[in-house]
Amino acid sequence: MNQSALLRPDWTPATVALMVLGFMVFWPLGLAMLAYIIFGERLKSFKKEANEAADGFFASCRGHRRGFRGHGFGTGNVAFDEWRDAELKRLEEERRKLDEMRAEFDAYVHELRKAKDKEEFDRFMRERRSGNGGSVSVAPNA
Repeated sequence: MNQSALLRPDWTPATVALMVLGFMVFWPLGLAMLAYIIFGERLKSFKKEANEAADGFFASCRGHRRGFRGHGFGTGNVAFDEWRDAELKRLEEERRKLDEMRAEFDAYVHELRKAKDKEEFDRFMRERRSGNGGSVSVAPNA
């Protein structure tokens, strides 16, 4: 017997015992168990309906928010709203410049690594052709 069969929302000995024990320990626990026994079969559909209602509510809130201009709600002060919009545009431009600089630096580092790898490979091939047979001699540190 698995747990889900033991605590199914029905009048089983286990659920009745838990209900009685709940009333003896703390009456809201017994009441909650009674509600589970009576309404437990409807919990899945109730949960599904509640989730759908909440999703619909939040989707409608997002839809209403799109109607406002800019990045947020207007304050009502036109001068402040214009200044804020100009600052946000300036910051977005700075972010774009920084992103471009980072991309250039990443490309530069990639080329450096590529050149270093090529130099190491060429050295390996020269040593191999010269007759060392691929053995690498490393000088010990002091």
